Amino acid sequence: MTTNKGNSIPVITVIMAIIVIWYAGAVQLNSPQIIDRYVKKNVDWSFTQLAMDSWSMKRAVLPAPHQVAIELKKTIIDKSVTSKRSLVYHAAITLSSTLLGFVLGTSLGIVLSIGIVYVVTLDRSLMPWIITSQTIPILALAPMVIVVFGAMGISGLLPKALISMYLCFFPVTVGMVKGLRSPSPMLVDLMATYHASQWQVFLRLRLPSAVPFLFASLKVAIALSLVGAIVAELPTGGQAGLGSRLLSGSYYGQTNLIWAALIVAAVMSASLVSIIGYLERYVIQRLAGGQADPQVTS
Repeated sequence: MTTNKGNSIPVITVIMAIIVIWYAGAVQLNSPQIIDRYVKKNVDWSFTQLAMDSWSMKRAVLPAPHQVAIELKKTIIDKSVTSKRSLVYHAAITLSSTLLGFVLGTSLGIVLSIGIVYVVTLDRSLMPWIITSQTIPILALAPMVIVVFGAMGISGLLPKALISMYLCFFPVTVGMVKGLRSPSPMLVDLMATYHASQWQVFLRLRLPSAVPFLFASLKVAIALSLVGAIVAELPTGGQAGLGSRLLSGSYYGQTNLIWAALIVAAVMSASLVSIIGYLERYVIQRLAGGQADPQVTS
């Protein structure tokens, strides 16, 4: 119990500090408009009144935390999950693209890493292109992919998932390459002395050694996959998804909606990374518990 309290106090302190800074930032950014209004109407004002008016603007430059909380309640609790004004509805659409892109990107990254580790030609020819591919700005690539697939009559989930795949395959590839190469040459030579095949070396040595590297990469990949899904929703014209909510909020000056969508996206990302973390601990525990005694196996 003491440990839990000790861990929660720093977190609560940071959250409270962020909220205080947020409220102060809202006053700083919103006050010029409020002061101009005071001057035009010849209103005598105090700092307290300025702060209260800054925290209650309908189209604030930076909405106050309680305004964002009200917007979250309106778009999550008060709306039906099937309503197109519900952030739950749009989050589900973004999540589907995120997960599909994550699965495709992870699969591609693992396949490429195995090829790079075991085929020298791929290591020399493919790896530089994989690194170069990440220099292309995703904001420039996403509209091109959406337009090309739209011209082919393909829209909806797949084009957005491909953008997510493009972002998340890179960390998986790099992490798995490093993980598969992590066993020392001495261990590889030891397995060779037991006449182990390349497949046995892969399953019993390289793959278990790569698991920690893989999960570290997956945590990065799942977050990038969500970013890719949101960016891919921007060129669609605000049809559906968290990206469409961000776009709609930008068009109509609804900063409360923008911040609410950003918070939902952040919570989704943190939740997905946490799920990967729990899965990592489970898999590592199973691998550690399933390792046999070398004296018994020999």
